Amino acid sequence: MQIYHLSATELVNKIKSKEISSKELTQLYIDRIEKYDDDVNAVVIRMFDKALEDAEKADEALSNGMDLGPLHGLPMTIKESYAIEGHKTTWGNEAFKNNTATADGLAVQRFKDAGAHFMGKTNVPLDLADFQSYNTIYGTTNNPWDLKRIPGGSSGGSAAALAAGFTSLEAGSDIGGSIRNPAHYSGVYGHKPTYGIIPMAGHELISNVPDADLAVCGPLARSAEDLRQALDIMAGPAEREAAGWKLDLPKANFKNLKELKIAVWANDEMAPVSHEIEERAMQVGETLEKLGATVSYEARPNFDPEAAQINYQLLLQSVMSGSMPAGEKAKIQKIVDELDPSDFSSDAVNARGVVLSHSDWISSNFQREKLKIAWKEFFEEWDILICPQMATTAFEHNHISYSERTIMVNNQEQSYFQQIFWAGMIVNAYLPSTVFPTGPSADGLPIGLQAVSGAYQDYKTIEFTRLLADEIGGFIAPPNYV
Repeated sequence: MQIYHLSATELVNKIKSKEISSKELTQLYIDRIEKYDDDVNAVVIRMFDKALEDAEKADEALSNGMDLGPLHGLPMTIKESYAIEGHKTTWGNEAFKNNTATADGLAVQRFKDAGAHFMGKTNVPLDLADFQSYNTIYGTTNNPWDLKRIPGGSSGGSAAALAAGFTSLEAGSDIGGSIRNPAHYSGVYGHKPTYGIIPMAGHELISNVPDADLAVCGPLARSAEDLRQALDIMAGPAEREAAGWKLDLPKANFKNLKELKIAVWANDEMAPVSHEIEERAMQVGETLEKLGATVSYEARPNFDPEAAQINYQLLLQSVMSGSMPAGEKAKIQKIVDELDPSDFSSDAVNARGVVLSHSDWISSNFQREKLKIAWKEFFEEWDILICPQMATTAFEHNHISYSERTIMVNNQEQSYFQQIFWAGMIVNAYLPSTVFPTGPSADGLPIGLQAVSGAYQDYKTIEFTRLLADEIGGFIAPPNYV
């Protein structure tokens, strides 16, 4: 594997052993971006001069016997939605096209404190609200595996940059799969952490807003080990909370995969996935069985999937519509008023979520608590759940209106947003999930799966995917970007 596709961990080791300088590595990534990113369009804000200056400082520090931290001299990029002092944060929204950060966000500062420096920011969809990554400010990001196809969203630029070898490490955000579906579509690793363990400060358009329900920040990388390192850096209370509590996540309590009890939820009539993705999940289960792990293909948490999906949609739309103008909400309220009470179609549920009253939100949150309890009971018996992330491999760009979009699953037309079930049930219960690559499909596109565990068991899912990579392989570079 070429040096630009090595893991961040391997690259830091090479810098610290002086096999390569930070400046040489940074220049190598800059050269790759300048050569290939016109086609991919992943790194949409570039800060190359500053990155080279920071790399020189890292090399000088090393020469003087100073260690800047676990990411000493590592060049990286980060999702456009994170604040970096002096650079724009727009979320792809024209209304914020001149919004320039006056200070680094918390995650950015923590990466810098760990020794990393930034070369640029990566593309997102409008308001971080799509499985695709395009907007009128920066244009469309393409998948390095097939430029006609999506890289995922909303952290699509992050995943595409990693896959193409434009960066060594990334961070994204997730409220409906926005870390995990780009990891799946682009063939990299992505970790959605347990809700609340990584502060959201500095991942906003307006400073000092409270953390949103459901939403999390988390890392993307080319290896599970890099996810663990990034989680170590990103997690923990912000300054205000640090006076009262500290984070102490349980370490992974196993050494071998054979010690684990694994449930495989490969498909569901609630949100069908392609035969190939279902088969891949089953194959991973069979591999684990051969290694001696206890594997079940029938074990499920004790809840109704359809009811869980409705609950998530209501709570999601309540969050996503928080800044919607009153006039727009009034229009949707009229639609809701005319709905048949028995109509639980996706459009009807989404509309109700937009205008959810506070008392109805409390009721929905109560129902969510029951779901969280069901998951807790499930993970008292099972260590890991393996399930799909999305219904298909990366599909071709489709920029028609949301209401008109569909996807084809096993030659059957399916609602565009129905597939969010797989990501949403994990988000709604505040659980950790690590998406890991399993190799390409028959038509040469990546397939990723989720490894899910109980709340705060983030190191368990990451370590599981690290050990599994020894058996099924890990990151593979796209053929045109090797």
